[in-house]
Amino acid sequence: MSLLSYETSQNMLDLLEVNSARHENLPLSFSLGRVLAEDIVAEYNDPQFPTASMDGYAVIHADLDCDGISILGSNPAGHAETRVVKSGECIKTFTGSMMPKGADTLIQIENVTVNDGKITIDEKVPLGSSVRPIGEGYKAGDVLIKKGTKIGFAQIGVMAGLNKVMVKVALKPRVAVISTGSEILDLGVNSTNPSQIRSSNNYTLCALFEQAGADVIQLGTVGDDRDSIMKTFENALSCADILVSTGGVSVGDYDFVKDIVPRLGAEVIYKGVAIKPGKHILVAQRADKFVLALPGFAYSSTVTSILYVLPLIAKMLGRDSAYKTVEAKLSEEFNKRSKLTEFTACNVVVEDGEYFVNFKNKKVGSSAILTNLLDSSALMVAGEEDGNLSEGTFVNVILLDSF
Repeated sequence: MSLLSYETSQNMLDLLEVNSARHENLPLSFSLGRVLAEDIVAEYNDPQFPTASMDGYAVIHADLDCDGISILGSNPAGHAETRVVKSGECIKTFTGSMMPKGADTLIQIENVTVNDGKITIDEKVPLGSSVRPIGEGYKAGDVLIKKGTKIGFAQIGVMAGLNKVMVKVALKPRVAVISTGSEILDLGVNSTNPSQIRSSNNYTLCALFEQAGADVIQLGTVGDDRDSIMKTFENALSCADILVSTGGVSVGDYDFVKDIVPRLGAEVIYKGVAIKPGKHILVAQRADKFVLALPGFAYSSTVTSILYVLPLIAKMLGRDSAYKTVEAKLSEEFNKRSKLTEFTACNVVVEDGEYFVNFKNKKVGSSAILTNLLDSSALMVAGEEDGNLSEGTFVNVILLDSF
């Protein structure tokens, strides 16, 4: 079987046209974790006027050499101050208050002594001290948050400051997940013989896709029966944007999925990629919907989901990338196991701003070892042309905490 290179398969995936224009408006309080469908642009300067950043006295800096400066009164936050400070005068001004006209400096309360309606300077401050200038935070027209950004606490705070009552967010793509195989047992089902395998793929992938911003339809498991798989797939495509199945794509007598997908009227974009794990992956498209048939082993299905499903979800959400890739240095020798592009679970350590990779407690074995992805793991990429890699070699690493 001729296999596509990993790079070609990714380029083809990137060229697939998806509908990324779908959006909905949500109240700001309900937008956490969603993806922005528009740029957030400042309509005005922040602050719009010079503002006190501490409690103190608004003064003319040249007056700090005077023996006493008369206090005109107080200027609490939120007060529309109209008085103008003249030489020899000051106004007590509080954090967040508009600086009175005429004043160019705020001297902190702890720097003065108050006596008989006047202040005397105990410790001078520089010109403009403790005064936020117009536009210090941002200026009118600045793009503060870009379209495609996942909304977190900081984005919520900035948008609240802009009085964004409603937020335009990308509509979540719907992803249906199904595990195939007569040997698969769903959660809670009693085993009848020791050769049966407890289902984990559908739960792992549902969590992965939901974490990436999708709405997930959990379809459980279906046995190795053509008609049952066909019906399940057809039902899934009626309500989902992406159908993800695990199992049934290899070359065994009961691997029906690879034959069923074309019967659904889906065009196979490619089947078979030169990667380890997951070389039997199948990617297909029917109208504006996609089918990704992945291998059945737990590690294989998870890795191929990261590499092929997450980018589709990201495109539908209008995001630039599905995950973050960094360059890291090997802290130990790496023995490559095939002539394919390999994705190996690893540990990443950051020292002095540089990434380092090691394989401590990572087991070498089949593509079924999902536990290799525990403990904040990452995926190290070794290309087709790579052989064994020596300590100190720079490699690319996919960070799994960046979805």
